[in-house]
Amino acid sequence: MSAENSLPTAPSSDPAELRSDPIGPSPDSAELRPDSTGPRPDSAGLRSDLAEPQPGSAEPRSDSLPTDAAVPPTARYRLDISYDGTDFTGWARQPGLRTVQGVLEESLSKVLREPVQLTVAGRTDAGVHAEGQVAHFDTSAAIVPDKLVHRMARFLPKDVRIKDVRVAPPEFDARFSAIRRHYVYRLTTAVYGAEPLRARGVVACRHDVDLAAMRAASRKLLGLHDFAAFCRRREGATTVRELQRFDWTHEGDSLTAYVSADAFCWSMVRSLVGAVLAVGEGRRTPDWVGGLLNETERASSVTVAPAHGLSLVAVDYPPDADLAARNAQTREVRTVPSGESCCGG
Repeated sequence: MSAENSLPTAPSSDPAELRSDPIGPSPDSAELRPDSTGPRPDSAGLRSDLAEPQPGSAEPRSDSLPTDAAVPPTARYRLDISYDGTDFTGWARQPGLRTVQGVLEESLSKVLREPVQLTVAGRTDAGVHAEGQVAHFDTSAAIVPDKLVHRMARFLPKDVRIKDVRVAPPEFDARFSAIRRHYVYRLTTAVYGAEPLRARGVVACRHDVDLAAMRAASRKLLGLHDFAAFCRRREGATTVRELQRFDWTHEGDSLTAYVSADAFCWSMVRSLVGAVLAVGEGRRTPDWVGGLLNETERASSVTVAPAHGLSLVAVDYPPDADLAARNAQTREVRTVPSGESCCGG
């Protein structure tokens, strides 16, 4: 997990350089232009193709420069995102590494012709997937959401998709406005392991499991607790969380954990899963799991489950009228006084 990320550098305007970028074709290429027989885009680049038309306005001149009065106001947009985390070093941008944030910001910056910085609901670890990730960004480009979704589908690599774009209220914050995050952890108890087409998102469980014992252990963790035993240490954040759902199903060969909370500490979900699996396999008791809530440091006895079984499937937000209050509440409870240290995220 990385620290706060800086704005990406502006992409080169050299078409040859852009065409060589592995993310996708150049924004100036015929594939990306709606009409490859028409004139080459002007300095507004692809933003002009994505902009909402203004009623009664004349066509802008390609050789004119905007004045201060012509600069459009900044708007906030929400993105709904999915990705296969196998080949990513987590969400957060890290120098020299392939990350989900890095790929998305670089691609959006090229398409919109301005630097883009994303704020995300859940900063997933390396190898963790997402089916319902949420992020937001601010831009002065007047975007047509459906056109941006279509454009990014051709511009992004196959292991990450922007599924939806919508205008968001200025108070919306993908991270601090969230009231609940939902994760699913998928395993298989088949003797031959995971099906090849599902192996990137399913973990093979080599032991018989006691589902009733696992459910009993999971219930002991529900509610508002300090989950320090299940978190990796991180400076400046609290480990107190409200675990709202932790349940298991076992249908055929599919063993699935459903985990929901207001937020999660770093590696918390996989640690919860690992601890309860130890109960299901008969190596620990439900009372042992409950006793971990008394720990004030990460417990070395807790095994962290493999990353590839975990997926962020949904994020819940309050009504628009309650966004500002939720932001303030979250910021207040997610930090600890200076000088204390614990993990979070």
